[in-house]
Amino acid sequence: MNFSKLPHQEKIPKPWGYEIKFTPDTLGRTGKILHINAGKRNSLQYHDQKEETLCLVSGSAVLWLENEKGELEKINMEPQKGYTIVPNQKHRIEGVENADVVEISSPEAGTTVRLEDDYKRTDETEEVRKQKNRGWNNN
Repeated sequence: MNFSKLPHQEKIPKPWGYEIKFTPDTLGRTGKILHINAGKRNSLQYHDQKEETLCLVSGSAVLWLENEKGELEKINMEPQKGYTIVPNQKHRIEGVENADVVEISSPEAGTTVRLEDDYKRTDETEEVRKQKNRGWNNN
């Protein structure tokens, strides 16, 4: 067995804040902290393969989440409660105040389809994930 005591962190700037990936790519799961700035939001998106659970740990955020009827509902996230999103379910997080959300998911695979994006970013594919800042140029 390959034991490790080394910490892992990869900080990725985003136009809405940043994310900190705290799990190495070799695991069968991905853990992140999403920091969403007040008044900002990430893409209205869905994942064709990835499932994830989101948990608000600080601040205030609204989760836009597709229901069984295909309608988007805006949910005020409750601290320390998990919201699970399955593949192909549309979702978005909006920061009411600066917010930190923990995301635990299956490995990052497939495509994140961006239906709307305030920053005009295109879909995130396996190739985009390999680029610096995942293809987002913050200059």
